[in-house]
Amino acid sequence: MEAFQNGSKEKSAFKIEIKDVNFDYVDKKSKYEALKDINLDIREGEFICILGASGCGKSTLLSLLAGLNRVKSGEIFVDGKKLKGPGTDRAVVFQQYSLFPWLTVKGNVLFGIKQSGRKIGKKERERLAMEQIENVGLSGAVNRYPSQLSGGMQQRVAVARALALESDILLMDEPFGAIDPRLRLELQELVSRLCTENHKTVVFITHDIDEAILLADRIVVMEPGRIKSIIKVRFPHPRVREELSGTDEYEKLHRQLISAFYDQVEEQIDSEVAL
Repeated sequence: MEAFQNGSKEKSAFKIEIKDVNFDYVDKKSKYEALKDINLDIREGEFICILGASGCGKSTLLSLLAGLNRVKSGEIFVDGKKLKGPGTDRAVVFQQYSLFPWLTVKGNVLFGIKQSGRKIGKKERERLAMEQIENVGLSGAVNRYPSQLSGGMQQRVAVARALALESDILLMDEPFGAIDPRLRLELQELVSRLCTENHKTVVFITHDIDEAILLADRIVVMEPGRIKSIIKVRFPHPRVREELSGTDEYEKLHRQLISAFYDQVEEQIDSEVAL
């Protein structure tokens, strides 16, 4: 939020502020409390991974940050301004590739640039599109359609389109969950490098502990509806998994996250069995 001191406006130290947020899913027969008293402050340029089991509220929280749903109570601020809905200041990448099948690789990325609302000429749009397509290693597939691309290539296009928006904030909902392990690692390292180089503020949803360690500055571990713990990752960027895994520091952090993650998975299973 913004504070006032001596009559002047002082910008918040945080890029994103989540204050006492609650959210329910309601239908005609029942109400499900998906998020309960969520509080989280995220600094500019910080890479946050939200780690948790299916159904714990990770994607619900991301949908609130994207402005696709509205909080039941509490507030979310971006750059000190109350979030009221979707905006071009936040780019979103989902697990499903969400590409337009009738547009080429270049056409899909150009669409993202046009949606940003920036008043730039055609040549500049073309340059920006090609820059991001090259960044994700698809310069040889510019004129292909999504049906002609592998799953990994389609997700690269989705990442290029999100980066082409040039939004300060990137929201990613398990974007690599349906990709084979080798390509997944390539995309993880690609996103880590590009977001670090471009000083993006990232909120990345995952249930993969190794992915969280590779990417995050802080890992937010969720249990159903709540934040259980927040763990700082002290490895410098850029990170290469082969260089990290096996070190004492990595194994210690991995064990800490396994304990936090699987404790809440067991609690969730016990709760479901009791029902």
